[in-house]
Amino acid sequence: MEFPYIAAFVGAFLIIMQQVFMMITGTHRGKVAIGVGFGDDNELERKIRRHGNLAENAAIFLVVLGFAEILSGGGMVTTIIGVVFLVSRIAHATAFSSLAGSHGQENSARIYVLCRLFGALGTGLSGIVLGVYLLYLLAM
Repeated sequence: MEFPYIAAFVGAFLIIMQQVFMMITGTHRGKVAIGVGFGDDNELERKIRRHGNLAENAAIFLVVLGFAEILSGGGMVTTIIGVVFLVSRIAHATAFSSLAGSHGQENSARIYVLCRLFGALGTGLSGIVLGVYLLYLLAM
């Protein structure tokens, strides 16, 4: 059994993102003295959503990617799925790097809208493809 290097690489990158988002959110909480929730602070809400959305999606994806990589021995399919997920999460984080991306203000730059769309679609589709691929590997 090979070590799941692809899943480990994706996981290393995602944990760094997650911890940076956590520190940014915590620092903002300290500045505005809001311990729980976000009050009516849209900046804090945006940071919480960026951090939480990554947490919601990354953990289960990495577990399943690791299973698929162990069963398949790695290769191009797991690499592509992992890279698409990683790029999608970066796009989502980019979209949520400003209020224009998270709250869809009227004068939002199209880049934020596109990043949010690609981030959400890429995350969802890579997860579905990964699930189907793992089922295929289990059936073999």
